[in-house]
Amino acid sequence: MDPVIIVGAGPVGLTLALALARQEVPSVVLDEGLGKDEPRLARTVVLREDTAALLERLTGLPVAEAGCRWAGWRSMRRRQVMRQVSFVDPAAGEGSAAPVHLAQHVLTGALRAALAGERLVRIAVDSRLDGIEQEPAGVTAHTRGPKGTWWRGSYLVGCDGPRSTVRKLQDIRFPGRTAVERHAVAALRTELPWPDEALLHRMPPWRTSGPSAGEVTARPLPDGAWRLDWLLPPGKDLVTPELLVSRVRETLAGWTGGPTPPYELLDTGVHTVHHRLARRWRAGRVFLAGDAAHLLGALGTQGLDEGLRDADNLAWKLALAWHHGPREALLDSYQTERRAIVAARLRAADQALPLVRGGGGLRAYVPGSARGHDALLTEGHLGRGALGAPGAYADSPLAPRHLEGEVSLETAVGAPVVDVRVTAEDGSFVRLRDRLGRGALLVLLIAPGTGVWDRKHWVTAGIMPRLAAAVAALPHPAELLVAESYPGAAAHSVLLIRPDGHLVTALSGVRPADLYAAAEATLGGPVESGAEATAGTR
Repeated sequence: MDPVIIVGAGPVGLTLALALARQEVPSVVLDEGLGKDEPRLARTVVLREDTAALLERLTGLPVAEAGCRWAGWRSMRRRQVMRQVSFVDPAAGEGSAAPVHLAQHVLTGALRAALAGERLVRIAVDSRLDGIEQEPAGVTAHTRGPKGTWWRGSYLVGCDGPRSTVRKLQDIRFPGRTAVERHAVAALRTELPWPDEALLHRMPPWRTSGPSAGEVTARPLPDGAWRLDWLLPPGKDLVTPELLVSRVRETLAGWTGGPTPPYELLDTGVHTVHHRLARRWRAGRVFLAGDAAHLLGALGTQGLDEGLRDADNLAWKLALAWHHGPREALLDSYQTERRAIVAARLRAADQALPLVRGGGGLRAYVPGSARGHDALLTEGHLGRGALGAPGAYADSPLAPRHLEGEVSLETAVGAPVVDVRVTAEDGSFVRLRDRLGRGALLVLLIAPGTGVWDRKHWVTAGIMPRLAAAVAALPHPAELLVAESYPGAAAHSVLLIRPDGHLVTALSGVRPADLYAAAEATLGGPVESGAEATAGTR
């Protein structure tokens, strides 16, 4: 069967190619550039816990070591510290949740290095998409330039950014708002009073005028570097080098309480935030992902996080269709699930923007309003709450219905599972997240006490044989795992988990009929008539 064509060689496109390769699906990545990314320290990304774990699993590289994992978060208003979060204090229980901040070219470099030896991925550089033709059995992409040619694929995914050619060729509308926020950006090397801590400073005392003169963010990078962002007033006023240097000098002097400390200016830029959402994310065999499908980023939110989640969601569905024949309900669920999550994120940001950026008025005198605004901004920057937390597919069309044995956990149905230690089928102890992204469903039995015994002593005891038989009978390959505990789960609970790490259901004990029904729903229902006849072959 023909490979999947991925248009765009940014972080989302490269991540999707790796995720497909891990599930034995070949792909061709059409790279409009020459296979390199310009080093720009003013262009950085913040990865939350789940997306950092996804990239580490795919690349095999410790992403946190390539960037800077925040030691803490501090928000200030004038001279007052409004909120502090420590990610290194064991008592806080937040060490694993620290965001990772790194330059985007470092991230794409790590992805390209992981793809360099990947036999199932071909990167075609200097290949600019010019046309798409769809047929019932596949899709053809035409490219122009020095290496212009045509490519035959099973599916095509547009990961080609805000000005997506794929989206335009499919005549998909991209409504929304332009220039929701605008920031002046500087990357520099210096020493700040809060080493390795990210800082949001609102209304700093050294700036007393201007409609939005009072917000600056500092986020640490490796090797003593920092990225500083100043929120700019509405409009299109030119950000001159003199203005930027003036902001740098007064900000550093204000934070250190004296003359401007020594600093080395490494890079500068202007970051403009747009809010847009594509009307459709699927047109037959063509899909959109990342910035081609959505733009967001106001109030500290990170659009790349959502783009990486797009790739994770789509990869296992395309892999199943490639290997076993298309299930239209499963492929349709990509748009249903992911678009709903991003739309909710955009609504939350758009509702919060007038409150946080209101510019004074009566709202500024409402008791507690400053703390409320600070809480909203913290959610966006740290990946929490409505503005930042990974979404749950609670209303997914893949969610099973009417399971008699279903029980509740601390993890809601459709939400990402907690990364607990599990025993794999070979008896080794691994993290649950290490088993994701392989195309298989995961069945997790909660069995207290198993961690202190060799697997050979309990694998044939109690309910294990019956559960193993039920797992073997599922309509899709599944891996049986065992954990001593899981938040909110009683002993002998059985969890069914999707390949992208979202909880399908939790059952009380071994219930083969419920487990089978839940697995079938997760795959989009029964196989369509004739699907096997068109199943992919390698």
